[in-house]
Amino acid sequence: WESVVGLEIHAQIASESKLFSSSGTSFTSPVNSQVSFFDAALPGTLPVLNRRCVRAAVLTALALKCKINKVSTFDRKHYFYADLPAGYQITQQIQPLANDGVCNFSVTNNTRSPYEASSRVLQLQLEQDSGKSLHDDVENQSLIDLNRAGMALMEIVFDCDLTNGEEAAALVDELQLLFRCLATCSAKMEEGALRVDANVSINRPGEPKGVRTEIKNIGSVRGVARAVDFEINRQIQLRESNLPVTNETRMFDSKSRKTVLMRDKETLQDYRFMPEPNLPPLRLSEHLDCSDGSVSIPLIASQMPPLPDQVRSRVVEKYKIPLYMARILVREGQLMDYFEGIIGVNPRPDPTKVFNLLLNDLYTLLNKHELPLAKCEVSTKQLAELLHLYVNKVITDKIKLSVLEVMLLGDRRSPETIVEENDWKQISDDSYLTQLCQQVLDDNEKLVKQYRAGKTKVLNNLMATVRTSSKNKANMSAAMEILKKLLENKN
Repeated sequence: WESVVGLEIHAQIASESKLFSSSGTSFTSPVNSQVSFFDAALPGTLPVLNRRCVRAAVLTALALKCKINKVSTFDRKHYFYADLPAGYQITQQIQPLANDGVCNFSVTNNTRSPYEASSRVLQLQLEQDSGKSLHDDVENQSLIDLNRAGMALMEIVFDCDLTNGEEAAALVDELQLLFRCLATCSAKMEEGALRVDANVSINRPGEPKGVRTEIKNIGSVRGVARAVDFEINRQIQLRESNLPVTNETRMFDSKSRKTVLMRDKETLQDYRFMPEPNLPPLRLSEHLDCSDGSVSIPLIASQMPPLPDQVRSRVVEKYKIPLYMARILVREGQLMDYFEGIIGVNPRPDPTKVFNLLLNDLYTLLNKHELPLAKCEVSTKQLAELLHLYVNKVITDKIKLSVLEVMLLGDRRSPETIVEENDWKQISDDSYLTQLCQQVLDDNEKLVKQYRAGKTKVLNNLMATVRTSSKNKANMSAAMEILKKLLENKN
């Protein structure tokens, strides 16, 4: 079977006010506290287009290599939900803001080596969001929150050119990076700022595409992968059981990790699209001068920040690190700041060792103390000095972690001072290590006999005892050699 997957992304534009009204957009505001007369569809109210939202959509479209349409129009899309007060949504279905773009991304999973992929952008349009229905099963009633009504969205429609859930998740992951880089969307899926719909179908090689199903409002990156892969397998099972796949809308249940039916699409819904009579065509300028109040495409293009793929290429070229390291650094923006701050110290440390210090040591301790990276107050200077002590074998790996934990908990002293005052310097003296190793062997005669009988894995237990006995200060590579010599000497 061949599987065909296409995504539709709804990204809430990062703006202090809604698309057509001055209402606020704070996620934490009390229910129904961010609703203007227009949002509630009171008669006689008119839409006023938000310039910030237009600029954000143009910037995003340019980053996705789209063709920007100098003239786009707004339409009314009619459907009747309790949380859509006007009975229609203002969107750009017929003449959207942009078309024909592409998003390149990397796919990494456990089944094959990483590979590059891309998905074509069919169109990017501006539209307003609906409100939210709150269902109370106890009281058997539904309540309406209109805080989201009128929120500015970018709907990005991708071609059906993906093949599985991992590719779909990788595309969403790359889009999150792009939105955050451009500051056009917070991309916080847990807040509903980024929602994903997936269209899935299967067919035999060489046959036309099969009947597709749509999975609505997937709320996490891993959820995208699981929902798409489950739906592909569900359709394959249906077809191999000689059952039809029906055109329907489904939702993904994150607990059962299954898609479940919402409604069928056997009857095509007529949205009765019509031009929005209260909004003139949106005209964008091709001139840098926008003193007339227009939105200038070249001016926005000139303000484009370095995009994630450009930053990755720069980091790989400049620091000679593998691409997977660059991807992690770019994904964690503040981690990149630490990385480049430490690299800038003279003499320049090994970039790979810097990366390992940050990802393996710093992140381990941040997770242990349940601290986000943004709350970390350890300076790049402290981290660079700590790495210098470790690389030059002044301290062991375990002591490096201990010093870092002391600094993470608020100690502003230099790593060298912390090491000196705690007597944490690495012990490499052969006579001391020999005496220490001999004592460990004397105290563990059973393990010694097992080792000499051929069970060499017990050496790890002996090494752990050496480390503990030295309070994590023994030079473990030197101790290993000494321990082996002592074990081979049976006298």
